[in-house]
Amino acid sequence: MSISKTRQLLVDVARQLFAKNGLENTTMNDIAQASGKGRRTLYTYFKSKEDIYYAVIETELERLSDKLDEVAARKISPHEKVIELIYTHLNMIRETVVRNGNLRAEFFRNIWMVEKVRKHFDLAEVELFRKVFAEGKDEGEFDIENVNLVADICHYCIKGLEVPYIYGRIAHGMKEEDTKPQVAKFVYGALGKQKQI
Repeated sequence: MSISKTRQLLVDVARQLFAKNGLENTTMNDIAQASGKGRRTLYTYFKSKEDIYYAVIETELERLSDKLDEVAARKISPHEKVIELIYTHLNMIRETVVRNGNLRAEFFRNIWMVEKVRKHFDLAEVELFRKVFAEGKDEGEFDIENVNLVADICHYCIKGLEVPYIYGRIAHGMKEEDTKPQVAKFVYGALGKQKQI
């Protein structure tokens, strides 16, 4: 098994154990046994349980990043891309937290640890929004003076919605297809439409 496959196996096994038992109740020995790789192999890749926890978070963020890249590459209008990016971000975060069971509580307890790992992902996401906003501005769809500022604000607004979205406190009982037109109206109102001359 290649180095990258072995490392990924260890991360996958650790994620499953963290999700089932929680971070505190999972030991390096548990991960080594469950992976069938042994402690020596585990310590070759990770110095501590915290290191492997960071790797689990990074892997989950890579999944989200890949999905956002897919949306950004679609042949749809910048307006549609913005809405799809917002929903993809929120749905993937919720899916990640729900899928990881007991790790969910750890995620909220150690939010600053998660934020530290998220830094690289956040920068990449802001850059993705900048590209979409610049595209929309160039095509006359958005009335934006400062693309960088709007991308930063959009990113932090979405991050601020994560916890309420995960807990179902936003649009409780409504289906996504019912909420999208309202969200789109709100977002498009904020982005504006360039005046035709």
